[in-house]
Amino acid sequence: MSSRLSTSNKLVGLTASTGYQVGVRRTLPISPVQAWAYLTSTEGLKLWIGSLNPLTFSEGEAFCSAEGITGQFRVVKPYQQLRLRWQKKEWKKPATLQIRLLSKNPDKTTISFHQENLDHPATREQMKQHWEEVLITIQKHIIASKTIEGEDYQ
Repeated sequence: MSSRLSTSNKLVGLTASTGYQVGVRRTLPISPVQAWAYLTSTEGLKLWIGSLNPLTFSEGEAFCSAEGITGQFRVVKPYQQLRLRWQKKEWKKPATLQIRLLSKNPDKTTISFHQENLDHPATREQMKQHWEEVLITIQKHIIASKTIEGEDYQ
């Protein structure tokens, strides 16, 4: 069980069995299909994996980016979910990263990044900032795209 509140006995994000975890999410004015297309594009991949050869997004597929991020896809559900091992080159062991696309409205999708098996509170904080920056960059891309297309975005 994870803890959202800091108490004298528990640290924020510390789980009983999977080390530290962090989750960030943002709802954006796009469909799950558009969110998936961007996340799996070369531009989108650079945000959360780095520069690498094209991927097929199949379960069991391994990757290694030019920036040294390695991993392997465990669950691939197009337009809904990716679950994978994800590891920076300086880490001793991989974390589990889950990206979910949540939508009850065809024009709005919540993109959720959840990472567990992190080794330290400092790593948790570093990854929290990283995933927040990824979501901000995606949001800026969407705003720019909608402006170019002539749509009003607020």
